[in-house]
Order: sequence, then structure tokens, then C-alpha cells
Amino acid sequence: MTTLKSLAGLSAAALLMTGTAALADCPVKVGILHSLSGTMAISETTLKDTMELLIEEQNAKGGVLGCDIEPVVVDPASDWPLFAEKARELLTVHEVDVIFGNWTSVSRKSVLPVIEELNGLLFYPVQYEGEESSKNVFYTGAAPNQQAIPATDYYLEELGVEKFALLGTDYVYPRTTNNILESYLISKGIAEEDIFVNYTPFGHSDWATIVADVVGLGADGKQVGVISTINGDANIGFYKELAAAGVSADDIPVVAFSVGEEELSGLDTTNLVGHLAAWNYFQSAEGEANEAWIKAWKAKMGDDRVTNDPMEAHYIGFNMWLNAATAAGTTDVDAVRTAMYGQEFPNLTGGTAVMLPNHHLAKPVLIGEITADGQFDIISQTSEVPGDAWTDYLPESAVLKSDWKDLGCGMYNTDTDTCVQIKSNY
Repeated sequence: MTTLKSLAGLSAAALLMTGTAALADCPVKVGILHSLSGTMAISETTLKDTMELLIEEQNAKGGVLGCDIEPVVVDPASDWPLFAEKARELLTVHEVDVIFGNWTSVSRKSVLPVIEELNGLLFYPVQYEGEESSKNVFYTGAAPNQQAIPATDYYLEELGVEKFALLGTDYVYPRTTNNILESYLISKGIAEEDIFVNYTPFGHSDWATIVADVVGLGADGKQVGVISTINGDANIGFYKELAAAGVSADDIPVVAFSVGEEELSGLDTTNLVGHLAAWNYFQSAEGEANEAWIKAWKAKMGDDRVTNDPMEAHYIGFNMWLNAATAAGTTDVDAVRTAMYGQEFPNLTGGTAVMLPNHHLAKPVLIGEITADGQFDIISQTSEVPGDAWTDYLPESAVLKSDWKDLGCGMYNTDTDTCVQIKSNY
């Protein structure tokens, strides 16, 4: 992999003589690993566009370490094994210095053994199920304690939901998240028979039976709520079927973890008003930083293009990577990793993102109601919550912690004071 030579060995006099801090291995190459076709293109194409804008803006400021930044874009086409092939191509053929990419956990699991084998660096920008900690990944999206658990608390405490329909796409993120939520709900006194779990394939389109089953849960008069981990374009059919069945947010609220402004831009939101999403950013967040970001985005992409949460995660992750590379004087993966710990950067909701030793961010939790214009009215916002790689609500995970900075371990057993060595082989 291409690396930049450290500036540490250059004397001040040498730098003055050269008149530049540019290093030999220019340009710096940034891999962009997002689906531009297939079922996940509805969500991931925007993240490719985001990275290109961030790189363009940074090049206008002088790039990094005296070098221009070159985006290297590949299309894994919503094909999970192809993600691994494209990651290997980025690292071995294009020799990128860092990768920003993936949406689904199944695609990230596909990439993990490749980047660990080749000591690559991946910034992963989407909420996920936790239960993982790789020294080669910085998880800039939300862990369950920064999205799924707070959303469930909102249902229990604010909406009085008594029965839960956990609807997800059939892959690792929804299944693991729902395992966590089932355990959490039972700990909160919800009976097992009042928790309905259903999984559907990617691209699923026939929602009539499932929606009817959800409606039937409320036949006894108890308040039903849907927690949705449905991903990709399957959301279009799901929300259309809800509307066709006459289900409003007052009847059965839906809180989604994978539906943001980008997904809503392809829907008629008339009948979706009042349904919810839990994220760590919404376009409607007020503040100068967010206003500037939205202005730059729309100037580049057009007034009809919206911003969303995973975009903010790339915005934070990219800027932290720039600052870490600058502090390290190199884009070498090991040096950048060390410089990442404790990195701070303003988020777009008025707070500050902090990179933790477990490779997760401290992030605020926001819950928003869908409005008629496809945006979200923010109805709940917390202060920054530290991301937790291992949940407290599964017994086997409650004893684990991740600390790559001081312990050098992503799976440290606090009962035995030992590091469990694991190798990704998905």
C-alpha cells in the first residue's frame, strides 16, 4: 500500500529550502466503496457524492500533507462478495491510503478479512448492530446504544407502546439488533408474546400480509409500535402498504433506523407524516455548520438533493482522518490510527464528535418526525452519547470492552482480564 514518508526526519532548514511540505507519494488516494447500482444504490450513491464533494473542498484548501487527494471510486453493486473483491482492488491495485465505504453490515463483514489481511483502514458511516471491534475500522455511525436503545426508550416512555413489531431485512444488522432489543424489552417488562419479529429479503415488495399481521397485533387494544430495520428500496413498498392499509402514525407509529431524508425523497410522504426515525443528524438541525454544509451540498448537487445522517458520519470521519494524517505527518495506517484517538471535530448538530479508544464516536441521539416535505421535525435530542462496541443487553457481550489505545484489544474480557484474540473470517 502506498504510504507517505514521515516529515519527522526533515529539519526545519530542509523544509525552508524546499519551500513545501509536499511528499514523494502524491497524490494521496482515497478509496470510495459504495454501491452505485443494485438494491442499496438508493442509499449509497449519495455517500459517494458526499466523499467527492469533501475531497474537492479539501483540495481547494491545499489537500493533505502538501498533496492533492485523488478519489478512487468503485461500484460493488450491492453484491456482498463483490465488496471484498473491490476492497482488495482498492488496496492492492490502486494502493489507496484509506477507504470510506459500505452501508450494510453484511458488506462490511465481507470486507473485514481483506482490510485486516492487508492492514487497510476503513471508515464505516452507518448505524450498525455493534458486537464487533476491528483495529482496521473506525465506526463513525451509531452503535445500538446510540440509536436502537434510545428509540425503544422513546416508545416505552413517551408513546406508551405495549406491543412491538420488529421488522427487518434478513441479514446480520437487523437480526443482531433485534436480538439486543428483544432482550432489552423483556428486561423492561414486555412479555415475549408481545414481541413480533419478522425478516424479509433485500428488495422485498409484497408487504400486504406482514402489514396485516402488524395491524392484528393491536386487536386486544394494546398500543402497537413498529421498530424498522428494513434496508434499501424495500422501504418504498413497506410504507406504501402502510398507507394503503390506512395505518397512520397515530394508529401504529413506525420508528426506522435506515430511513432518512434520501430515502424519503423517493416517496410520497403525505401518509407518512408523524412516523419516526432515530439518527444522530437530520438536515433540519439548526446551526451555522449545518447551514454551511447544506449550502455547499446543494450548490454542488442541486436544490433537490438532501443531506442525511451517514453523510454527516463521512463528514466527521474524513475531517478526523485529515487531522490525524496531518498530526502523524503521514498517511501510514498504523500512524494514523494512533493519531485518531481523542480526535475531536464539530458535528453538524451543534456539538463535538470525539473518537474513542474503541473506534466509535461520541454522538448525540436525535428522534425526528416525518413532515410533509420529506424532512424531519426533531422532537428529541440528547447530549453526546459514547458509542459502545459491545452491548450490555446480551450476557456474552456485557463482560466485553474494546480499547485499542491502551489495551490494544477489541474484545477484552473484564471478568478474566484477558484479551480474546479473534480473526475475521466471514
